[in-house]
Amino acid sequence: MAHAAPHLSPIEMTAKLVSFDTVSARSNLPLIDFVADYLAAHGVESIRLPNAEGDKAALYATIGPKDRGGVCLSGHVDVVPVEGQDWTSPPFAATARDGRLYGRGTCDMKGFVATALALVPEFLAAGLRTPLHLCFSYDEEVTCYGSLDAIRRFGRDLPMPIACIVGEPTQMRVVDAQKSLASYVTSIVGRPAHSSMPALGANALHAAALIIAEIDRIADELRERGDPSGRFDPPYSTTQAGLIKSGEAVNIVPERASIVWEVRGVPALPLDEVPERIRRYGREVVEPRLRRTAPEASVVTELGVVVPDLAPDPGSAAQTLALRLVGQNRTFAVAYGTEAGHFQKGGVPTVICGPGSIEQAHRADEWIALSEIEACAGFLRRLADTLR
Repeated sequence: MAHAAPHLSPIEMTAKLVSFDTVSARSNLPLIDFVADYLAAHGVESIRLPNAEGDKAALYATIGPKDRGGVCLSGHVDVVPVEGQDWTSPPFAATARDGRLYGRGTCDMKGFVATALALVPEFLAAGLRTPLHLCFSYDEEVTCYGSLDAIRRFGRDLPMPIACIVGEPTQMRVVDAQKSLASYVTSIVGRPAHSSMPALGANALHAAALIIAEIDRIADELRERGDPSGRFDPPYSTTQAGLIKSGEAVNIVPERASIVWEVRGVPALPLDEVPERIRRYGREVVEPRLRRTAPEASVVTELGVVVPDLAPDPGSAAQTLALRLVGQNRTFAVAYGTEAGHFQKGGVPTVICGPGSIEQAHRADEWIALSEIEACAGFLRRLADTLR
């Protein structure tokens, strides 16, 4: 006897997705299995796009005609860790109270993904002439690379979408600009020595301090340069060192040091400007100091992760559509990074618009207002009406 396809409300579906511990360091396959089975029960085929290790996968599905591009709804299903945070309710068991739904990922961003999934039966009943594409990714919280396999197939064996809406938390406002994000690792090799004879060594930790001071000077300069668009908060590009590793004991001149640092740039900032300045500073200032006693010393800066900016595209299909659906006439900019820049660079007009506030993300007792989920459901129902 065939079982009826499951029907869950957006809130019930959010609670279900939250119950899967999809912290980025862990597999997301149990959640992906659930989503694929749910879609299949409604007659919707899905494509898995696994990572190289096979322990994670993105999922791509189309509702409506499969021979043309439609509107892509994009969301990530990984979440940030909860260790060390003081939660008052279980982070992986959604709890509703005071008009809010608490749990890891409720806001960032399983609320959006769940709302889209909960409305699948309505999308199917709408008889869409222009399709809806669902693209659910992994590793957004650590690399933003989990959607790239799908994006690379657009225009090849997957239709090129006419627009993409990335459902990160914006309180259902339309965002058409985000800063770029790039992380770097600067590795320094000096020479060890007994600390009573420091002139026999080359102190890599001291060299790292010089690099960090230069990063700080550049940060001050970027702050003075500001943001030509006047749209971002903070209204300038930022750079900062976040991690440093060096040394074995206080009585040993450190031989090695590494610094992990980042740049979050407004769209007007060339992506390679700051790293090239740090490389030049290392080459012209830091290495000569180290090589006075250690000719073998080196300073190397390498790119870690890069998330491209989302550049404003006034009048694009995505912007025009999203503004009409939310009933607004202005767009916003955000400082945080999303997968939106990858979709745009892949040729898809893209905006960010989703339920919840970024202020609630990544913290203990993460929550989303139930009214935001309802607003998102209304947005997606109007989208289906538009594509009918």
